Amino acid sequence: MNQELTLAFIGGGNMANALASGLIGKRCAASKVHVIDTQKATLQSWQDQGCTTHTHPDEQLSSQRVWVLAVKPQHMKEVAQQCRPYLRPDTLVISIAAGITSHTLGQWLGTAEQPWQRLVRCMPNTPALIGAGATGLLAGPAVDEQGKAVTEMLFKAVGQFVWFENDDQLDAVTALSGSGPAYVFLFIEALIQGGTQLGLSPQQARTLALATLSGATELAALSPDTPATLRERVTSKGGTTAAALQVFEQQGWVDTVRTAMQAAYVRAGQLAADSAQQ
Repeated sequence: MNQELTLAFIGGGNMANALASGLIGKRCAASKVHVIDTQKATLQSWQDQGCTTHTHPDEQLSSQRVWVLAVKPQHMKEVAQQCRPYLRPDTLVISIAAGITSHTLGQWLGTAEQPWQRLVRCMPNTPALIGAGATGLLAGPAVDEQGKAVTEMLFKAVGQFVWFENDDQLDAVTALSGSGPAYVFLFIEALIQGGTQLGLSPQQARTLALATLSGATELAALSPDTPATLRERVTSKGGTTAAALQVFEQQGWVDTVRTAMQAAYVRAGQLAADSAQQ
């Protein structure tokens, strides 16, 4: 970790910016960050910070110790193959592309016989954009403890992280925290709609819904008790909460959530299989 960190972001969009915000000026100088993106307007903001940039993978990549692949999954194969000539034996490649397994990406960066194994696959989520993310991490066979430490340093800048052992577990992460913000947003929508139907203004309902979600989440995070215990404490026998929860139970709320997550998990596996066929 004493070695100076040099970074390359292949794809300079929102997630790359979020990761860089916790590092530039703190862990590395802007001049040590190289950004590849086809959009010149995107590159301008990086140039303004003092980073070097290019519209296509170039020789500068050879000097960058860590690469963060942050392009859309449908472009990943082409981009990985363009970057491949600039790999060095000690390059650490970090991928934040959903639906592409470590093995598939390793083959794109290497060959079918010798896939690139100094690779970390990541599954972040959108709250990372405000430093409140939850990221699943998977290290390839050639990633040493120092490589893991560098990865952790990157993702500490955007929230919390958990290490996993295989791609199948990352599909489960996709179903829980990767897609999870959308489930929460849907629940917030439902709370706001329910509030307005009961006579609250949209703004009143929105304020209360957001405060309720954030407060309950923080309480669950800080409390030594399980969510089930916290729920039971709010639920007085024969009271208003009990009446609402009874409806959730009758409508199969828990089973619906589990079924939805299973669908996301299966779809993640299908996307991975599709990418392997490219």
